[in-house]
Amino acid sequence: MTAAQLSIAFFLQMAIIVGISRVVGGIAHRYFGQPQVVGEMIAGVILGPTLFGALMPEAQAWLFPSESRKLLYVGAQLGVGLYMFLVGLGFDRNAFRANAGPAAWVSIAGMLVPFGCAMLLAPYLMQVPGLFQAHVSQMQATFFLGAAIAITAFPMLARIIHERGISGSRLGTLSLSAGAIDDVSAWVVIAIVLATLGEGPMVAIKAVGGGLGFAAFMLILAPRLLVPLERAVQKAGGLTDGLFALALFLFLLSAWAMDAAGIHAVFGGFLLGTAMPRGQLVTELKARLEPFTVVFLLPMFFTFSGLNTQLLLVNNWDLALVALVVLVVSILAKGGACYAAARFSGQDHATAMGIGALMNARGLMELIIINIGLQRGIIGPALFAMLVVMAIITTLMASPVFEAVYGKAARARGEL
Repeated sequence: MTAAQLSIAFFLQMAIIVGISRVVGGIAHRYFGQPQVVGEMIAGVILGPTLFGALMPEAQAWLFPSESRKLLYVGAQLGVGLYMFLVGLGFDRNAFRANAGPAAWVSIAGMLVPFGCAMLLAPYLMQVPGLFQAHVSQMQATFFLGAAIAITAFPMLARIIHERGISGSRLGTLSLSAGAIDDVSAWVVIAIVLATLGEGPMVAIKAVGGGLGFAAFMLILAPRLLVPLERAVQKAGGLTDGLFALALFLFLLSAWAMDAAGIHAVFGGFLLGTAMPRGQLVTELKARLEPFTVVFLLPMFFTFSGLNTQLLLVNNWDLALVALVVLVVSILAKGGACYAAARFSGQDHATAMGIGALMNARGLMELIIINIGLQRGIIGPALFAMLVVMAIITTLMASPVFEAVYGKAARARGEL
């Protein structure tokens, strides 16, 4: 396709993506009590080969030609990166420090138990043809599967917490803190897996060293270095175009740094957001960025993932049983472990159940990891489809289960 043809295809694609995402997201929110973003995940699958491609394959191929998917991929990464920057802007650093101990317990349990289950599950999955690629060893399969089970829907977790009005609560901060630690750990594991697949030890060294170095800089030095930005905004009486451009420059540089290190651009955006000085700067950045990011950019990511999802590959009882086993193990390993760790750290039953329900959601981060696994030749399309189903179901569960185990009682006590 020529540049002009790509441009024409892109505008029509985005019109369809935005329209379908808003409609399906609205239905999910209005009639099923789900966050808008959950409906957008489902909309992405609808636009892929599972439904649109199955019913109208020629129309789907015409609307989403393979040449245009690289453009969608870049837009998807920008959207999810900016969204995580917004999540970071709303992150309460003081509350994180106050809850660091319990968050660490929840995070450790939410990693160790899923990896233990992956050790038991990987040999079984490797006996099923096509789930893992032939060149993948049992250790590599175990590590990848463990990361996929342990990952938390960090961006979605933040959105659910925001929509439920518990952003500043102990439960909300503890869940978000533990989710952040879990996801960074999972990305380090994925980097190690990629290194063992022949991409060289430098992949793991860059990921661990670069990630830790960048995080230390953002958590220790950056908050002080960025204080003049808040002063400049107050002095100018608002966020000028120049200061807005500077903030975007810093975001893009941070996203590049984490991408180059082999972690992911989303963590660059998130860490920068946490380092930004609180005040008028943060308020105006969110006002400018949030509507366009959430409504226009983020649905691109869900659609890109949906284009790689073919649920019809799970087309016999044996594969359906495998998918069910993966789903059940994922729920019990992640949700159960986080509940137990929260109780061990001193939380009451209802709060621990709420934390377990929220941490069990996979959503966005699961889709990012399994897309990498598919693109890098670790997993096959059938296992990719099973993990997409797991991501959607565990995310769909989060809100109603949270409401049942914590929300109703908390509202009765006047806490929500």
